[in-house]
Amino acid sequence: MRDTETLLFANEFFYRSFAGRDMKGLEEIWSHAAGVSCTHPGWNPVIGRTAVMASFRAILEGPNPPEVQCLSPVPVLLGESAYVLCFEALGGHYLVATNIFVRDGRLWRLHHHHAGPAGRAPEISETSTGLVN
Repeated sequence: MRDTETLLFANEFFYRSFAGRDMKGLEEIWSHAAGVSCTHPGWNPVIGRTAVMASFRAILEGPNPPEVQCLSPVPVLLGESAYVLCFEALGGHYLVATNIFVRDGRLWRLHHHHAGPAGRAPEISETSTGLVN
């Protein structure tokens, strides 16, 4: 259960850093391992840590940085890697996201983020955070 809690904390840290326009936090949560990548909605894939950080900087320093909220995260542990499936709320619209993490000592670091349009709005309830091990 501890790994699941740590993974969900890392996922929440990513979204809080994004929402707070905290580039230092984003720099901290992203892995330094090779192959880091990101696919923002409507963008081509961004590959490499330097390019990924530059993409987030461009979004957050742009004229209208989005207000993003993570909803209904579902963690999946796979040994030294893991992912979190979730919805992202953006101004009345929803995206579905996959955040892939790799273990870095006792911490989870983000290795890949992909978000795209959701087919429907998430069902929000007190039990909307399902745990999958």
